[in-house]
Amino acid sequence: MAKKTVKKDQTTEVLENVEQSLTKAEIFFEKNKNPLLVGTGVVVALVLAFYGYTKYFVEPLEAEAQKEVFMAQKYFEQDSLKLALNGNGNDMGFLDIAEEYSSTKIGNLANYYAGVCYLNLGQFENAIEYLDKFDGNDEVLSVISVGAIGDAFLELNQAEEALDYYTKATKVNNNEFVIPIYLMKAAQTAEILKDYKAALGFYTRLKKDFSESPEAKDVDKNIAFAETKLANS
Repeated sequence: MAKKTVKKDQTTEVLENVEQSLTKAEIFFEKNKNPLLVGTGVVVALVLAFYGYTKYFVEPLEAEAQKEVFMAQKYFEQDSLKLALNGNGNDMGFLDIAEEYSSTKIGNLANYYAGVCYLNLGQFENAIEYLDKFDGNDEVLSVISVGAIGDAFLELNQAEEALDYYTKATKVNNNEFVIPIYLMKAAQTAEILKDYKAALGFYTRLKKDFSESPEAKDVDKNIAFAETKLANS
């Protein structure tokens, strides 16, 4: 695996820039020793420190990570999942990117990709580990990452855990493309567990909120089945 790090001289420059920001904060604080201004001085010092860290460390690292992830994403799109995960000897894979650039958005996204790769490779425990590390605000990926953990648990014959994650996925937002998928998966998993009340709830929401989705095509039959099972229980 190819694993690249920020060059030593670049790291030194970054630290010097951050230190300069901190020094400015200290000077400001010295000029404002009056107790009435202490609170403001502390806040400004923290803001300057954060600005220095973001400006001189996070942003350059983010740009570098963006370049590194190109080949891994290309392999992913080609279904070369092992290369996407581990790299090709010259270019980094998602595993190294997730570790090396953990403080960046790309590093976070690499956790998602790694989890999906592992899921498709049948390595379900690893899939759960990496998908659980992903923290995304994207309307679609934030749902899929949670639902995919449900898929992994279901493959491990842990239906109760799968249902928990499918349920969580259905509550992330109301995206009309992905939420119906996990409502159906949640309902079907609830049926496996013979929890027909829960299944009925998922089917009912599917019909009410996503009646135009492909998953809702036969939802009336699904509702009738769950109602019959409940009546006979």
